[in-house]
Amino acid sequence: MATDSVKHVPTFGGAAISAEMKSFFSAVPTFVYAFVVTFVAFTVYLAFAPSLITVSNSVSSYILPNVSAVTSASSNITLQATTPESLTPAVINTTFEPPLGNETNPLSRNNASRDHASVHLCPNNNTARNSDKQAPLSVNSSASSPMRKQSRKSGAKREIKSLKDCNFFEGEWVKDESYPLYKPGTCNLIDEQFSCLTNGRPDVEFYKLKWKPKECTLPRLNGGKLLEMIRGRRLVFVGDSLNRNMWESLVCILKGSVKDERQVFEAHGRHQFRREAEYTLVFKEYNCTVEFFASPFLVREWEVTDKSGTKKETLRLDMMGSSSKQYIGADVLVFNTGAWWTDDITSKGEDYFQERSTVYPKLNVDEAFRKALTTWGRWVDKYVNPKKSLVFFRGFSLSHFSGGRWNAGGACDDETEPIKNEAYLMPYPSKMEILERVLRGMKTPVTYLNITRLTDYRKDAHPSVYRKQKFTAEESKSPLLHQDCSHWCLPGVPDSWNEILYAEMLVKLDQLRGNRRRKPKGLL
Repeated sequence: MATDSVKHVPTFGGAAISAEMKSFFSAVPTFVYAFVVTFVAFTVYLAFAPSLITVSNSVSSYILPNVSAVTSASSNITLQATTPESLTPAVINTTFEPPLGNETNPLSRNNASRDHASVHLCPNNNTARNSDKQAPLSVNSSASSPMRKQSRKSGAKREIKSLKDCNFFEGEWVKDESYPLYKPGTCNLIDEQFSCLTNGRPDVEFYKLKWKPKECTLPRLNGGKLLEMIRGRRLVFVGDSLNRNMWESLVCILKGSVKDERQVFEAHGRHQFRREAEYTLVFKEYNCTVEFFASPFLVREWEVTDKSGTKKETLRLDMMGSSSKQYIGADVLVFNTGAWWTDDITSKGEDYFQERSTVYPKLNVDEAFRKALTTWGRWVDKYVNPKKSLVFFRGFSLSHFSGGRWNAGGACDDETEPIKNEAYLMPYPSKMEILERVLRGMKTPVTYLNITRLTDYRKDAHPSVYRKQKFTAEESKSPLLHQDCSHWCLPGVPDSWNEILYAEMLVKLDQLRGNRRRKPKGLL
């Protein structure tokens, strides 16, 4: 570059070099002559080529090869972000494969580390072959911006690694003044039954607690990021009212993350979320839905006619719930069942459980539960494509009735702090041991959200008497006899269930990206 510049610059304004000058130069040593010529040439070059001292914006691309820089007239740089916020979770047709071998037991509630399902991308149709292209993030040009992005990327990698090696379900509840994840009273999607502060609950400490695993810190649920993860997808909750509790928690977190809340609505125009068998929240900006289907047993509630012509209710242990056809093809499924299996009729098991045309005169409730979950497992293995969908099963949420059952004066209204002595925690439910055995026998990988123990601590977080604003005349006579110690106030405990769900999805999507880079055999 310097040689070309010197070649085209006239020497001393084009004047000829005189004989005296030649004699002068011949008298000085050769190295001095070379030095003078070089110095003059360099000085002239600087005068005519000042761009040498201008630093190109492309230097950042050279230093950080994962960041491409495009210079604009306004001196701004558009960076191709590689932070977790711009991963490709919204890609349709992702492949989620089961854990490799039996190296660890992913269902064990006491495992120090858990083997997460490996994840692959299986593109078809209009798959995102361009999914590795990251969404551009415009930032002002500065030397520190690329470094900040790289630092954030490294931090995200460390976080994911810590989550992979972490048992989310062993830990403690800790106070965090930055919680809850959404301001109480601001979400109109919460059913009156769960809106404790609106119903007059005076204390607020219960919603300032977050779940802290022993081996890691759960990432705070980023609603905008999760919406990107499910862009163009269906996230479906199926189960009883406690799964509706979890669903309402999540849709409130997500709704608070959108730019225009008018673009969030229930597909059927519903505004109350308790009486109907299904609800679909549409997030129009993200072209995704978060849905709930009421199916408290997962299997089908039925009716038979006895010899006298009288109809009676039964539970078909061999048939999935009637809504099951509606969530075939969902991208993320979160199932639960449990609470209704402790009901008087169910737990007695007399003339209630049915398979085909046979109604059992008496059947142990645990055996009936096993049969029902086996039916559910077969349905998942048949209808869920593990190359496209993720399946979760949320464990049993324990209640805290004191002095009686829910319909016999059981109460929890004087509880304002969690259980602190583990000796007072309940034994692990036998039905969840049955669930674990069923999950181990399935072909489709299912992630078990084992929240039983962590929720058992929270005797302080139920609606109790604050389950509604106005009592009926009968309830007003003895309001303390009508308490809800099964469900959870919102904001509250189900927010932590959703943070665990979020963490599980982050891990799986990181594995998805890693397996894409490795390009496993048989996948495009």
